[in-house]
Amino acid sequence: MKTSARIAAGLLLALLLAVACDSRTTHSPGTTPSAGQIDRARLLAANSEPQSWLTAGRDFGKSHYSPLTQINKDNVRSVGFAWEYQTHTNRGLQATPIVVDGVMYTSGVAGRVYALDAATGKELWSFDPQVDGQVSRKACCDIVNRGVAVWRGKVYVAALDGRLFALDAGSGAILWQTDTVIDHARGYTSTGAPEIAGSNIVIGNAGGEYDARGYISAYNLDDGSLSWRFFTVPGDPRKPFEHPELELAARTWDPASRWELGLGAPVWDGMVYDPALDLLYIATGNALPWSQGKRSPAGGDNLFACSVLAINATTGRMAWYYQEVPADQWDYDSNAPMILADLTIGGQKRAVLMHAPKNGFFYVFDRKTGEVISAKNFVPVNWTKGLDPKTFKPIIDREAVDYAGTPKAVYPWGGGAHGWAPMAYSTQTGLVYLPVTEGANILFDATDRIERRPALTNSVTSSIALGAFRSMPPANLPARIKTALAAPDLTRNVPHKGLRSYLDAWDPVRQQRVWRVEMANLFDRGGVLAVGSGLVAQGNMAGLLNFHDATNGALLHSIDTGSSIVAAPMTYSIGTEQYLAVMASVGGGPLSFNPPPDSAAFKRGNLGRVLVFKLGGGETPKPALLPPVAPTPQPPPLSASADEIARGASLFAQNCSRCHANVSTRGSTPDLRRMSAATHAAFEQIVLKGALRPRGMPQWDDVLSESDTQAIHAHLISLGWEAFRQESEQRSGTSPAR
Repeated sequence: MKTSARIAAGLLLALLLAVACDSRTTHSPGTTPSAGQIDRARLLAANSEPQSWLTAGRDFGKSHYSPLTQINKDNVRSVGFAWEYQTHTNRGLQATPIVVDGVMYTSGVAGRVYALDAATGKELWSFDPQVDGQVSRKACCDIVNRGVAVWRGKVYVAALDGRLFALDAGSGAILWQTDTVIDHARGYTSTGAPEIAGSNIVIGNAGGEYDARGYISAYNLDDGSLSWRFFTVPGDPRKPFEHPELELAARTWDPASRWELGLGAPVWDGMVYDPALDLLYIATGNALPWSQGKRSPAGGDNLFACSVLAINATTGRMAWYYQEVPADQWDYDSNAPMILADLTIGGQKRAVLMHAPKNGFFYVFDRKTGEVISAKNFVPVNWTKGLDPKTFKPIIDREAVDYAGTPKAVYPWGGGAHGWAPMAYSTQTGLVYLPVTEGANILFDATDRIERRPALTNSVTSSIALGAFRSMPPANLPARIKTALAAPDLTRNVPHKGLRSYLDAWDPVRQQRVWRVEMANLFDRGGVLAVGSGLVAQGNMAGLLNFHDATNGALLHSIDTGSSIVAAPMTYSIGTEQYLAVMASVGGGPLSFNPPPDSAAFKRGNLGRVLVFKLGGGETPKPALLPPVAPTPQPPPLSASADEIARGASLFAQNCSRCHANVSTRGSTPDLRRMSAATHAAFEQIVLKGALRPRGMPQWDDVLSESDTQAIHAHLISLGWEAFRQESEQRSGTSPAR
């Protein structure tokens, strides 16, 4: 069955057989007691069984480091293909597999789970949560999933629609499920991996660009009952605080804040648990809407957005917090993964938490007290003049980066100096290996007032990422904005006029870079693995799995997989054989729907695969090259007025452009300039009636009117004619009539 057909069939089945989300259900377990038996003692002793990979980052501190040494600098060139498993999806894969007792557990699109024989790739079982395609409308950055948790015979996964499942590790049967979303009328989804924290399984939700109010929920590991819930921003001040910490947070918000918008700060990723301290560390997302003047007009730090918090896993009460970006206006969410480690600093052994978020600073915290031991920017920044030497609180440079009145060039860019992709810490070298991007955004706010758009984007601010892509700004920009954008000095002091990506080796004790390797593609920001034999592995857009020398960054070996890679590799062993595995398929953020033209996904498609390698392996099978791009079909006649087309452009930018950028013929969503005659004829049925909802295209009749849809259609016909005319002129030098 073709990939598209499998996706359509799965989504159609979801429509027919969707399970109610408002209650926990239990199914016959079919338990295999020997499967997935990870517990606290075993996890704390992870280094005694280097053959296993027991959490998303291997150990409880999520170092993404393995002590295995069979694959080393001397023989790495002989590493080749061992086996593959095809997920039959074409969207982003971001999870790092877990391997325990010869079984690999990993997750895929929208929260699907796969249990595989780790030696052969044979499927033992698979699970599809049957998510309704309509939920994809709430997903800002692809319908990805960042992994599972395995504990005492259960596999835990969060589906895109917010349901948390406990599956039997031996059979995949549902043991229990519960709905983690407190309000389905808002833009909540779940894309992160759940975290085992004491006797609880904890999950957060995404939605920081929609109308979400951030929180995490802790559920009993055995039966899924709610243990506690912690909100990361205050709610409506007319209602009681849900827990004491919100009283502190509320003092940092204007009482006239836009409470109805949710205010953001979701915990969509970035959790790690310290079993010795019983502390769960969470990192929170950006505040909403981006412009502080529109969300909290009187200002304030706006706690606990863009923060790291330590939560007692038993009680749900906060032990400490540090806000990395007070008064965030730049989409500097702090959800990047954290690593727990023991470092010798100033001659003293310290239990630390390391974090390198989007704001461009590398932090080392005392994980018991929250003391900032050190912090240093690892990329150029201009949003802050620096950190207060006593409190480490950022000193915001408002003159440089407050775009309330006029566009400003701000760096790091909105994609961040470091995002969701895992970094790795090697106890062998003492270095952190970090995927980094340097560059700037131009940010501007052309909207005087915003009204809540339920379960839709409410971030408002528009941005231009220099040298990368242009998000579609509102049509008919005010003259002052157009003039400011054209000003020659707008980017005068920007270090890079385009984006540049690197793999950095960072010394967390000395807070300095040791080496750097520049990437070929600006989106080469994939997750990293460090290995005890002195290797660092990372995949890229071109489909190469690269092996670097951990001491100096030298490239030692590349495997051409034919599939773009953004997920972090991992490694394990069975018997005498060491394997290295990675999930391959691009997606997430700006890559959600439009892979770069020089990427493997653009050339060969975006087929999801688990790829596994070993010493003495063979050549990796590659997906077939896609056929040449067909000419743009001639659109239907365009009869709409210029005003109607402009209105359609504005509506499209507001509602549709997040998925349909219309810049690539090889994305996971269609380039709507190239619609067929049949699609044009069915346009209103598709948009308003959900004719393609089983294939993942949501319906919009609750947002768009018939006249709105006609205006959008006119705008797309206009774009189609532009593309058709340009191609015709290139072929023949003539211009066809419209």
